[in-house]
Amino acid sequence: MLLKRAFAGVKLKLLVVITLLVAVPVGVILALSSTGFLSRAFGIPANLLVDLGSSYNVSGGVWKNLAQGGEENTRMLAPVVDKVKALDADYIRLDHVLDYYDVVSRSSDGKLVFNFTKLDLTLGDILASNSIPFISISYMPPALSKGNVTDLPTSWIEWESVVEKLVEHISGRGDLNITNVYYEVWNEPDLFGKYRTYGEKSYLDLYFHTQVGALRAKNTNSFKFGGPATTGLYDAWMKDFLKFTSSSNLRLDFISWHRYSKRLDNYEDDWVKAKGYLSLYPSYVDVELIISEFGPNSENDKTYDNGFGAIHEVAVSALLEGDINRLFAFEIKDGPGPEKFWGRWGIITHEKWGAPEIKPRYKAIQFLNSMHGKKVNIAGEGSWVKAFAKEKDGLYKILIVNYDPSGKHFESVPLTLTNIPYKSFVFKRRDYSGTSKQQNVTIDGVTWSTTEGFEANTAAIFEVTPL
Repeated sequence: MLLKRAFAGVKLKLLVVITLLVAVPVGVILALSSTGFLSRAFGIPANLLVDLGSSYNVSGGVWKNLAQGGEENTRMLAPVVDKVKALDADYIRLDHVLDYYDVVSRSSDGKLVFNFTKLDLTLGDILASNSIPFISISYMPPALSKGNVTDLPTSWIEWESVVEKLVEHISGRGDLNITNVYYEVWNEPDLFGKYRTYGEKSYLDLYFHTQVGALRAKNTNSFKFGGPATTGLYDAWMKDFLKFTSSSNLRLDFISWHRYSKRLDNYEDDWVKAKGYLSLYPSYVDVELIISEFGPNSENDKTYDNGFGAIHEVAVSALLEGDINRLFAFEIKDGPGPEKFWGRWGIITHEKWGAPEIKPRYKAIQFLNSMHGKKVNIAGEGSWVKAFAKEKDGLYKILIVNYDPSGKHFESVPLTLTNIPYKSFVFKRRDYSGTSKQQNVTIDGVTWSTTEGFEANTAAIFEVTPL
């Protein structure tokens, strides 16, 4: 009976999908595709439809953000500034801001003393990379802590003063004078400090007092403020957090979380749930969605040193482009491990083993960076194949990636271009591997189709330009 019911349910779902595909306009199919419904329900192959007549301006380049962890309490980015600058990242996230750089100490009479000299060197490296700082306000300065650097402060008033001075120094017009900095309250509070959304050690208290300090900062440029930067998107955390910020009328410009997984559906589930949380609060319609750390694995993993890590970078970016605001690749540079390649998270090796060397994930970001311009509607992504398209000055680009963690799935991908604005064009395929091919095409109507083969864990960008 159970099998019969399950089979009946599958037949019903299949009938619904077939009905949609036959009867529903292209725009609705595009919407269904963007939610992942079609690919998630049955594990279907891709059948891509790209509407070249649909380009429109939206914020893009979700992948153009990088994060550096606390591998060393030194000026970690200095040896790789040139390599980071070449990636043209919009933002660079920095944590351990308050415990690694000797920002806060006490005078002999017990008063707080501030010294931003060491922090400014690293902030200077971020600026020299043509990026803007994204500040994770963490961790607790030893001069204030009840215990270690992940503990509560001995005084919330003093903590507010620390945050106030930090924001004034970085965003203040009389100091570093940086515009549009993001300030994120803590880093993985559920892990580092074992914070909860209730009880004596509540993240909600931490957020409240951090906001008080940030908003007290004077003569500042515009900046953004949010959190909670948890190790995952947890229902209880996010619901309690949003209920608290809304009922207390606190500032919230973005919500953030981390995601380490080789499964693309984990990333898709996150942003769909996040949208759902925010939809309960009409005033939060413009709150940004940010994954402030991501990668294949939260632990050391050989994929960080090989081509799979690169395709993972491309696939996650293709999946989330246009759906969230920012995605931060963790991390920029390896720590000084036992050997040059030790499965660490960096996209660049440590200088302990000679001149820093770029890894495949770095090259993946370079590959993605060629995808810029207005968004173009695309439908028909499958279980393994993800894609997005852009247009700039009459040049169209379509990125397609076939991602399979098992490394087995080959797919022949039907690709249809519709509303083509010219009768003759060059169709060029440029693979992530470096190979390329092209053909000249002439059409009578406005639609043209082809089929492109993809081995497992490969990606290509297709360019359409007029002859």
